[in-house]
Amino acid sequence: MQSELLVLDANILIRAVLGNKVRGLLEEFSGLVEFLVPDICYNDAQKYLPMLFEKRGMAPEPALQVLAKLECLIQIVENGIYDGYADQAKERIKNRDIHDWPVVATALAFDCAIWTEDQDFFGAGISTWTTDRIHIYFKGS
Repeated sequence: MQSELLVLDANILIRAVLGNKVRGLLEEFSGLVEFLVPDICYNDAQKYLPMLFEKRGMAPEPALQVLAKLECLIQIVENGIYDGYADQAKERIKNRDIHDWPVVATALAFDCAIWTEDQDFFGAGISTWTTDRIHIYFKGS
């Protein structure tokens, strides 16, 4: 049986590090769903997590360790795989946040949905799921 594919935005990775709900869902459904993360989103999470922790007066190393442990649950997608969809992705998201194009391009490359909390993806012509509704997606997997 082939697993479902689902693209994760950087904000989902960050939520998986900061809390238990998203991380628990990734762990629970990793056998049924292949979680794809554009390399730039993973790099963004690595960049922003230390800043978030330092603002809270906390050491960033534990956050980066949790992020690294998540690598066994996700597949980091190199830009060479989704780059061929860049123009189409940018066209779809240009009126929102064009910097999110790698997420859209990855979803187009693999013909799959996006899991995000970012409303910029709504209206891009790709199925988009938020954490409060992702259980519906997982029921179909």
